[in-house]
Amino acid sequence: MSNGDIFLGELIGTAILILFGAGVVAAVVLNYSKAKDGGWIVIAFGWGFGVMAGAYTAAPLSGGQLNPAVTIGIAIDTGDWDKVHIYIAGQIVGAMLGAVLCWLVYFAQFQANADKEIAQPTLGIFSTAPAIRNPVANLITEIIATIALVLPILAFGLTKGLGLSGTGILIVSFLVVGIGLSLGGPTGYAINPARDLGPRIIHALLPIPNKGTSDWSYSWIPVVGPLIGGVLSGVIFNAAF
Repeated sequence: MSNGDIFLGELIGTAILILFGAGVVAAVVLNYSKAKDGGWIVIAFGWGFGVMAGAYTAAPLSGGQLNPAVTIGIAIDTGDWDKVHIYIAGQIVGAMLGAVLCWLVYFAQFQANADKEIAQPTLGIFSTAPAIRNPVANLITEIIATIALVLPILAFGLTKGLGLSGTGILIVSFLVVGIGLSLGGPTGYAINPARDLGPRIIHALLPIPNKGTSDWSYSWIPVVGPLIGGVLSGVIFNAAF
């Protein structure tokens, strides 16, 4: 895979991931959305389908990693770091693009936020926030949840035929749904630095009325936690398998 293919594949795939993921949150929480109050299960499956659509789209170009934590876990496993920066750059730019696309899809609903009677903070559509703000606990949650993602992904590679058949991506998509349902309650399960940081930057830049803060004081946790989780996953995999 060329550097250009990797960057483009990760950009497109991550943009699709965020379009689906941020889109389902917007659908559930924004006023005047037909899916309003759809609930956590709807959100978890929306993100899972986003992983499926994004990864299948990106796979022919880049392999469809879509997550710096996954990219780093794979690099630790293989020892190949040459293209890690290209993967991560594509993922971050793609996450930013996906956030812009979500904003465009729900533009009328975001504009309705100008009405002070229905105004609501919008950061939760783009990025994560903890249910209880405790930096140590929040960081641990993100580390464990990311290990629950990356370690199985590495182990799936040991099952012959999953990659060739294409079912590996489908299984990972359901894995993301499971993480959301089981481990997403404390922090909203970022488990992906690009998924959180890119849309948070876009939230800060977009002209959304009454949008509220972008919460930069918390922003390091959904970046550092998943990166630590990705590193630990690679180390555990090499030691155990």
